[in-house]
Amino acid sequence: MSTPSLETEIRDMCLRARRAARKLAPRDTAVKNAALSRISARLREGASAVVDANARDMEAAREKGISGAMLDRLRLDAGRVEAIAASVDEVRGLPDPVGELVSEVVRPNGLRVRRVRVPLGVVAMVYEARPNVTVEASALCLKAGDAIVLRGGSEAIHSNRALLEHVRGGLADVGLPEDAASLVPFTDRDAVRVLVQQTETVDLAIPRGGEALIRFVTEHARVPVVQHYKGVCHAYLDGGCDLDKAIAIVENGKLQRPGVCNALECLLVDAGDAARLLPPIATRLLAAGCELRGDERARALVPEMRAAAPEDFGAEFLDRVLAVRVVDGLDGALAHIAEYGSGHTEAIVTRDEAHAARFRSEVDAACVAVNASTRFHDGGQMGLGAEIGIATSRLHWRGPMGLESLTTMKWILDGDGHVRG
Repeated sequence: MSTPSLETEIRDMCLRARRAARKLAPRDTAVKNAALSRISARLREGASAVVDANARDMEAAREKGISGAMLDRLRLDAGRVEAIAASVDEVRGLPDPVGELVSEVVRPNGLRVRRVRVPLGVVAMVYEARPNVTVEASALCLKAGDAIVLRGGSEAIHSNRALLEHVRGGLADVGLPEDAASLVPFTDRDAVRVLVQQTETVDLAIPRGGEALIRFVTEHARVPVVQHYKGVCHAYLDGGCDLDKAIAIVENGKLQRPGVCNALECLLVDAGDAARLLPPIATRLLAAGCELRGDERARALVPEMRAAAPEDFGAEFLDRVLAVRVVDGLDGALAHIAEYGSGHTEAIVTRDEAHAARFRSEVDAACVAVNASTRFHDGGQMGLGAEIGIATSRLHWRGPMGLESLTTMKWILDGDGHVRG
């Protein structure tokens, strides 16, 4: 059960965020960009303090026995703080979506009807051991004219506080309300429940983290939620595909950054060509320290594989572990993905354009990649700029969530004494 002080403090924090959002919404691009410039400058000036705060989190995380993948997401050094500052600069350089004219029509009676893009309002961001999200989400919301209330994981509490200090300082430097970016000080799970039930002040909740967190937010929220569900990403190697391309795509998808949501988690190989494709790929992955968990047909070709358990298909490992299954052609791959995929990213490596067309059409996912790594499902890589995450739900957004996803629409009617007959 939540305590009265927890509920009161979160309610008051969200109310202050609502007031800040009203002040922020009409401010022009120049003021918002000036704040972003001050935030990135403060991050660079105060990088050593951020790294010191992160060291406290890292020490506590190691004592808890947190996985290597999570430790990697948690870790901040001078280079990563610089990367965070650079991401703020990137947001500053993006076009401001607020005020964009989306459509315009003049009705036969002379009434002018316009649809323009406006800030969403107040965003509640719930996330785990990713301190970079503290700044990157704040920067995106600022540019979109939104206030943000952050609730980070307990593992990163000191890092998040240090980073948010620079965000709030940058806002204050240019006369914007500091409460446009706030951090919930409570790290227990009940604080999440209270936050996502603030229907009077919060317009959208965005959970970003493990499956348990996403489910908790979805089940307890009373405000709209955009789900950033787990990334059970597949790559299907079609019969006759280019082996060199297949090796490169699988290695990149699995090994470049195993602990991220667009990393490859399951490899599907056409049974008719598995003897050519699977052994050389497995050799490369095993040599790189990747654990392979295969079905019976896969293990017949690569005996070094561990036997896959039923739960390995559909698992998000976020580590150097890959499930492998030999399937009966494209139909088998499509059936497997339909059963086990999470709607995040699915890839096919093929020379057959008809197979590629079927894959594009029949796979239900936020992103489908043909002859490309799953790792490209990223706002920056797709030319969309920085992102607040990758949404796997259908409403109100799907795929990389950039600035546009943090806005909504307003209809504007301009008349000259018009009345409805």
